[in-house]
Amino acid sequence: MKKWIYFSLLIFVVGILGACSNSENASSEDKKKLVIGATAGPYSDMVTKAVKPLMEEKGYTIEVKEFSDYIQPNISLSEGDLDANLFQHKIYMETFAEEHNIELSEVKIVPTAPMGIYSNKFESIEDIKEGTPIAIPNDPTNAARAFQILEDAKLITLKPDTDPLTVSEKDIQENKLNLKFEPLEAAQLPRAVESVDLSAVPGNYALAAEMDLLDALQLEDMPDDYRNRVVVNTEDVDATFAKDLKEVVESAEFEKTIDEEFKGFGKPKWMTEE
Repeated sequence: MKKWIYFSLLIFVVGILGACSNSENASSEDKKKLVIGATAGPYSDMVTKAVKPLMEEKGYTIEVKEFSDYIQPNISLSEGDLDANLFQHKIYMETFAEEHNIELSEVKIVPTAPMGIYSNKFESIEDIKEGTPIAIPNDPTNAARAFQILEDAKLITLKPDTDPLTVSEKDIQENKLNLKFEPLEAAQLPRAVESVDLSAVPGNYALAAEMDLLDALQLEDMPDDYRNRVVVNTEDVDATFAKDLKEVVESAEFEKTIDEEFKGFGKPKWMTEE
């Protein structure tokens, strides 16, 4: 009887170990089939046109999954439905990860559509008149970007030692033309070009509205913290597929596609300093 019990336990243990081994092998094999998430529009296009072909050359099968919001791409990543995503900048990634108690890591920063100052009334920055109204984003992060562009355009001067990531209207030292700031939801800013003399439009919303980035009176000299990046779960940051994604983004072929298909996108420092 004891021998039978021992034999049964041995078969059970061997079965468990075999199942674990098969599971690990399947998981390893699955990493040649990746699901990459991105928001619909330029970043899903970037994955499809610039990332997918180069990863397929390395032997991967790539499925691109599009999202219409900024919540689900990270939730899906953390739950294992995605292997990587491309849609967010560093500040959003870190804030989201902390608020949702998940661990996310960037693989590589990619060229990103910059915010721009657009107008149907003025043809250049020099044409802007005293007291001109300008629509700006009503969220603090994007508003900070708008004030930075206005300083770069020499329309305002910010107080010394102002943190560029947290700039607000109270940090303006000199408003040379007495511009009138009109905060709006970011999604409304492309339409505001029709009704407000100037509008500071984030790049993703400009592209969604089929605006030409190169039509902007002034484009953002974007800090890398605001540029989008390929992101994975932190546990996968050293995985082979993550290293291959990094290698693809760093390749000359990737940059060539960006130059041809994504005109006006601002390149990160690692691209411009080489």
